[in-house]
Amino acid sequence: MAAPMSWRRLVHSVYSPAIAGVFTRISDRLFRARDRRGGSSVLLLAPLLAETDPAPRRVSRPMGSAGAQGTDGLSTHFRWMAEHVPAFRVPGAHIHILTSPEQFYQAMKARIKTAQRRVVMASLYLGTGQLEQELVDCMEEVLQRSQDSSRSPDLKVSILLDYTRGSRGQINSRTMLLPLLQRFPSQMRVSLYHTPDLRGLLRLLVPQRFNETIGVQHIKVYLFDDSVIISGANLSDSYFTNRQDRYVLLENCREVADFFSDLVDAVGDVSLQLQPDDSVTMMEGMVHPYKGNRQDFSAAARKRIMEVVNTAQVRQRLLNGPDDSEDEGASEGGEEDTWVFPLVQMKPLGIRVDEQVTQRLLTDAGSDSSVFLTSGYFNLTTAYMRLVLGAGASYRILTASPEVNGFFGAKGVAGAIPAAYIHIARQFYNQVCRLGQQERVHLHEYHRSEWTFHAKGLWYYLQGQDRPCLTLIGSPNFGYRSVHRDLEAQIAIVTENEELQSQLQEEQETLYRLSTEVSSSTFERPDRHVKLWVKLVTPLIKNFF
Repeated sequence: MAAPMSWRRLVHSVYSPAIAGVFTRISDRLFRARDRRGGSSVLLLAPLLAETDPAPRRVSRPMGSAGAQGTDGLSTHFRWMAEHVPAFRVPGAHIHILTSPEQFYQAMKARIKTAQRRVVMASLYLGTGQLEQELVDCMEEVLQRSQDSSRSPDLKVSILLDYTRGSRGQINSRTMLLPLLQRFPSQMRVSLYHTPDLRGLLRLLVPQRFNETIGVQHIKVYLFDDSVIISGANLSDSYFTNRQDRYVLLENCREVADFFSDLVDAVGDVSLQLQPDDSVTMMEGMVHPYKGNRQDFSAAARKRIMEVVNTAQVRQRLLNGPDDSEDEGASEGGEEDTWVFPLVQMKPLGIRVDEQVTQRLLTDAGSDSSVFLTSGYFNLTTAYMRLVLGAGASYRILTASPEVNGFFGAKGVAGAIPAAYIHIARQFYNQVCRLGQQERVHLHEYHRSEWTFHAKGLWYYLQGQDRPCLTLIGSPNFGYRSVHRDLEAQIAIVTENEELQSQLQEEQETLYRLSTEVSSSTFERPDRHVKLWVKLVTPLIKNFF
């Protein structure tokens, strides 16, 4: 750990450059030594130094060239992200790309069973089938063991779900978790986030099946002690078997795990708390999301959540001094050659961090770079679409074919959603052709028999590189809902670790290998015919699904 920037500024303002240099080198070594012994006391100042104003900051231009190579070049090229979010430096060897639903499911089960201090899980909902029950059984087993053993008496389990989706039907996420809450009330917490936009007459009139369209808790984070899985996958059987998503496991990355644990706690604090009798209450002093004042709730929630983001950001700035690249090198777990940037988007609460960073990333993607972008629901916001069509980078966009869309075969209005996405894709493709961008922007459709497609994120290749140096992975879909309605979180991973880059390349190539490129003939096929009424309701679908 290098000496904090405030200390450096003080020294350089008082002493000559030569003397200041000596003080800086000595302080660097003192701070690093203290950090190895268990943490610097200067970090206690982080909450006091954290910015309390969550208003979006103006984006500045990047330092360094777009084609920069090497660890210093990459960190310089993407250093601007640290102006907006915490920047965690970790060994790339600790990051593993999971590739299948089965691998994702088994990784969670294994880590729940061995947890000693905490299990933290955030999802849209928890399903009610046998595979989901096995996850609950794993939690029950580890909680019981913690009571029977002195090894982990302080184990806590915290679950964050969406209120509307988690309460749907007589058997639901709540009923799945109630036995644990009743048996382990002091160790178990279940929080149900309720959007402040579903209130009053709207809450009474919208059917239960569609009330989640107004806004949901969409973050997918699965945390076990100091390891965390970031994904777009929910806790439901299809996501464990035949619904393709993306998943990244950060093993033994305590600071990243602490951040996401604090983030889930913060959202949980502004959510309804499930009680052992299946009732729900708000924490004392917190504004109710749909009975209280809308602005008061959003302001209080924004303040609580941004405290987590800003405190972590200050802490990481103190740890990662400006001369961090000169550090002797490796941590106990290997060379810290990778940066992790958590990106949070909660527009109903006035938090737009992910939106700002994503726009900047797309803006800076020049003709010397290639971007592979994927979304299970291809519905780019107007701003993102404008950036893709106006940028110089080469784009290959992967989306679901109608047959692997999660709504394919659904009853009622929902059954028209795949056709609406055909119409959206055709509109986008026509615009690409109209602008003469066919050589630069390519659209692909994912095909896989008996599977559905839910993967989202992007892979970023710099000029001359055959492996990606950056990926975005998490819950956002790049669509209207992700930006404007839901609570979202993902991470940007910037890495020089060749093994991790190879994993990312293999992940990207495997997904695209199961796709076909869209052409004008694609939309002329009989199975791509879109009825007039579907075209008319497509704007509504774009905003709510």
